Amino acid sequence: MSTDLIISGIKAFLILGLLLTNTILLIWLERKLVAGMQSRVGPDRAGPFGILQTVADAIKLLLKEQIMPLKADRAMYLLAPIIALVPSFLIFMIIPLGPDLNLEINGQNIIVPLVGADLNVGVLFFLALSSIAVYSVVLAGWSSGSKYPLLGGVRASAQMISYEAAMGLSLVPVILYSGSMSMSEIVRSQSGHLSSPIPFLDAFVSFIPKWNIFPQFVAFAIFFIASVAEVNRAPFDLVEAEQELVGGFHTEYSGFRFAMFFLAEYINMFNMCAITATFFLGGWLGPTFSNFLPPILSAFMPTIWLGVKTFGLLFIYVWIRATLPRLRYDQLMELGWKRLIPISLIWLILSSI
Repeated sequence: MSTDLIISGIKAFLILGLLLTNTILLIWLERKLVAGMQSRVGPDRAGPFGILQTVADAIKLLLKEQIMPLKADRAMYLLAPIIALVPSFLIFMIIPLGPDLNLEINGQNIIVPLVGADLNVGVLFFLALSSIAVYSVVLAGWSSGSKYPLLGGVRASAQMISYEAAMGLSLVPVILYSGSMSMSEIVRSQSGHLSSPIPFLDAFVSFIPKWNIFPQFVAFAIFFIASVAEVNRAPFDLVEAEQELVGGFHTEYSGFRFAMFFLAEYINMFNMCAITATFFLGGWLGPTFSNFLPPILSAFMPTIWLGVKTFGLLFIYVWIRATLPRLRYDQLMELGWKRLIPISLIWLILSSI
């Protein structure tokens, strides 16, 4: 077995373990943060600070009975949660977690990229996989054989398609500015600091990182809003809208099949924040403190910087959920089609010029 194949297998297992463990931590963190913002206690019984509450919930879902509706299309009903979960793992595979590592194995120097798959069309791969989630929503709602999930699935698919258009358009200026569709190259293009042809202004901007959020601040705002809607988070959580549609497209799912939808939502939320940090916040770029830290810690500082930026964006996601009420459906569609898409088109023209 070749060394490259072994390294690829190790990467896949590490990423799988990271995402599953991170989901447990993220759900607990969201519960505690929302509870603190709303003057509640949150989970505090299972384990220290209630951190094992998510584990208990996962075990409960695994042990619940799997109910199959009588009028369900069996094949599509079982396929829908798989289509929702698998792309969420594949999207994380293209996110660069740090610069390439130089390892010595069996007397050979091997360069190991800290990314599952460094594709030269990584942006297109991300947009393609994120759009597959629409199929899982539609299939789950239609195959259940019930009118309520069908209504939830149709409405959810319209929402996701609308905001995917704005999200895709907001990334084109970033590609033009970076000169590449590779995620790793987009990160490297943000290294260094800003400069200005005017000497007077150069003194003020020379200390600012050359992250895409500064020249592409409009694209960042559009992408962030669209990403919140894409992962069905408040105030765009009309996909679930239990007060209106009983429970949305996954009303007829229970046990582990429902857990797969739930797991995919939180993994996608983490993916979107990591991709936002990669596109606009310099990804893993940051000081390594090599003069102060041991070499092993200094080597992992880029990955730590990406984690800090990602969890900073996740905090904003949670903050929005605890603060803003749910939009009406007409307001949601009006924001997507009449605001975000026209603004993204105008910004694309300005960026091209």
